[in-house]
Amino acid sequence: MTLAVEVDELVRTYTFRKGKSRDGGGKSGQVVALDSVSLSVDHGEVHGLLGPNGAGKTTLVKILSTVLLPTSGTARVFGHDVVSSTRWVRERIGVVFGGERGLYGRISARQNLEYWAALYRLGRRAGRARVDDLLAEFGLSEFADMPVDRMSRGMKQRLHLARGMLNRPQLLFLDEPTIGMDPVATREFHGMFAHLRAGDTTVLLTTHDMAEAEQLCDMVTLIDHGTILGTERPQDVGQWISEYERVEARISDTRILAAIRALPGVARLESLPDDWVRINTNGPGAVADVLQLIVGEGITALRVDKPSLQEVYLQLIGDRGMKV
Repeated sequence: MTLAVEVDELVRTYTFRKGKSRDGGGKSGQVVALDSVSLSVDHGEVHGLLGPNGAGKTTLVKILSTVLLPTSGTARVFGHDVVSSTRWVRERIGVVFGGERGLYGRISARQNLEYWAALYRLGRRAGRARVDDLLAEFGLSEFADMPVDRMSRGMKQRLHLARGMLNRPQLLFLDEPTIGMDPVATREFHGMFAHLRAGDTTVLLTTHDMAEAEQLCDMVTLIDHGTILGTERPQDVGQWISEYERVEARISDTRILAAIRALPGVARLESLPDDWVRINTNGPGAVADVLQLIVGEGITALRVDKPSLQEVYLQLIGDRGMKV
């Protein structure tokens, strides 16, 4: 069966010029947003792109959704190249962005959806029927004629998702869909994934929220600085993050440092300026044991930190390569 998404050695660079003068002079350079990215997504899969802000997640979505051209490499959606078969791809995808983008605030929810239905050329009768169905499906029928500017953020995200499903897409892109939401709105949005699971829609979700990826996704790809670090099940990634947490504390007593080193799950200690020490762990529950010992010794100058995704992944799979 043809994969839903196939990306092979994809590169995207941006050229910039700084210090530009009136005569056109200045210094130019390049930023590599995607660096030889390869990725595959199966039919019907909810696949997460997990990484910090600026990792390259949105750039990859823009290329796959035909908004942005790659510098080199190839990207295919259901076997069709996103550059040479742009129209074919656009007819089979939906895109949902986080925040306020993509909605017209002065008109109603119904009018927003009818406008997009017209752009998809659904026809007046079919378009109105589809809009009514989506308003009901996403719990917006009661608010159909309310101006979008008066809606809560959670309601707006429901409308975003309804808009993304207008053309019954085979592939739906969700780009940081819960950004800026409060916990209640986020929980409601996650609950709507049941609608997607009930169908055969493939979903590519970008997020920097590990808990969100673990709850919603079948597989998660870690990306940082435009480079794919690996693809795993979300349960495994969540375990990595918790196991490799680290504690930083101001400790000068060598007796306490020796006791910390002897704790199970403590990988190594690093000296930091001003008598601070970073305690790196690599086992479940190790951070709790370290904190209990430190607090028991009366030390209150401390903090808990999470390593970067790249640090965790490199520690975990450094001996078996960066396989996707």
